[in-house]
Amino acid sequence: MSKPLVAIVGRPNVGKSTIINGLAQRRVSIVEDIPGVTRDRIYCDVRWLNREFTLIDTGGIEFRNQKNQIVGGIRQQAELAMEEADVILFVVDARAGITGDDEIIAGLMRKTGKPVVLCVNKVDSNNQEADVYEFYALGLGDPIPVSAVNHYGFGDLLEVISKDFPPMEVQDSPDTIRTAIVGRPNVGKSTLVNALLGYERSLVSDEMGTTRDAVDSVWKYKGKNFILVDTAGMRRKSKIDETVEKYSVIRSIRAIDNCDVAIFVLDAEDMLTEQDKKIIGYIHEAGKGLIIMVNKWDLIPKETNTMVELEKEIRKGLPFAPYVPMLFGSAMTKQRITRLGDMIYNVAEQQSMRVATSVLNDLLEDAKMINPPPAHSGRVAKIYYMTQAGIRPPTFVMFVNDAKLIHFSYIRFIENKLREAFIFEGTPIRIVVRSKKESDIP
Repeated sequence: MSKPLVAIVGRPNVGKSTIINGLAQRRVSIVEDIPGVTRDRIYCDVRWLNREFTLIDTGGIEFRNQKNQIVGGIRQQAELAMEEADVILFVVDARAGITGDDEIIAGLMRKTGKPVVLCVNKVDSNNQEADVYEFYALGLGDPIPVSAVNHYGFGDLLEVISKDFPPMEVQDSPDTIRTAIVGRPNVGKSTLVNALLGYERSLVSDEMGTTRDAVDSVWKYKGKNFILVDTAGMRRKSKIDETVEKYSVIRSIRAIDNCDVAIFVLDAEDMLTEQDKKIIGYIHEAGKGLIIMVNKWDLIPKETNTMVELEKEIRKGLPFAPYVPMLFGSAMTKQRITRLGDMIYNVAEQQSMRVATSVLNDLLEDAKMINPPPAHSGRVAKIYYMTQAGIRPPTFVMFVNDAKLIHFSYIRFIENKLREAFIFEGTPIRIVVRSKKESDIP
């Protein structure tokens, strides 16, 4: 059963994004005193008591700049969100009072025939009661006063929003694989998302910085569910001037933190840059599944071994991530991109793989026969046993007599043996070395 949808709409700068960040208890939307910062529909899940619903954040609706294409596009996105929604959360500004645009928006909402919750934001003191009463004139029922900055009134607001929603149910369907599409600006991330979906979910332009927020889209492939997160391109810090773009980079990093698998999109014409290595390094350190998509392959003049040579060059620049699968294709022509679904699913499976302790210790004994544990200052390292402690990424604990005696090169040797036996394609491996007295070994 799908979650109920709640669309947040209103004029620019009334505090919609601050409210959604507060209700979700995390930064979901960019907050900045610049009208039009939220351009696309942004989705996130919110839980209140035993109910859960999905919030849709939208750009501010304006009616004065009718000829402005961006303003018109934002208004269209907001209207689409209202069509999708089960409940509409209409946000107004207590300090500004009722405006002409508020009255027009209220009229649009009455025509939808859907439940509307009127939220009066920026009520920061008890002395503003009269400011709240004014909004009864919109004819949308009882206004609920809140302060998005202080989280005042959020409990009442959530109660009214969710009062008719069904309690949460245990989902029997397989987990959705959350996939972040990341990379530098203008490498084709949004084009790739649109190509996979089969329609234009993300704005595509040759202008750098078109995507400011990370935009979520549901993609179904071979009976499996994926959430594709199109993120803003990440530039070097020295290249980031606008505050909004800094937040966009943070959003991209958080999209990586919250994903199961990241697809790093590389421009085949630019090759691997230092910034690419840093982003891929961050994905690796975050323990996420990783696929490299070499995009714009249709623009590259090809000879017999062009793909092989380019792959060697890329892997040479990523010695810390030899496990990464690569796909050479084109989002624009859709060359090979249908393979991504199977690749994402395989990497997610590898991330969740578990290996029995008995099997691990058989492998460990074989490894010690090939390459005995090292000695240091006359002391010989003793490896007692190894067990798997976690998944996503696969994490193993190796118990030894003294962790200081195990050099990182020996840990790399054990990792290589694990990969020879179990592949673990597309996922980093964590090996933790712990000291343990021999008398404590079971």
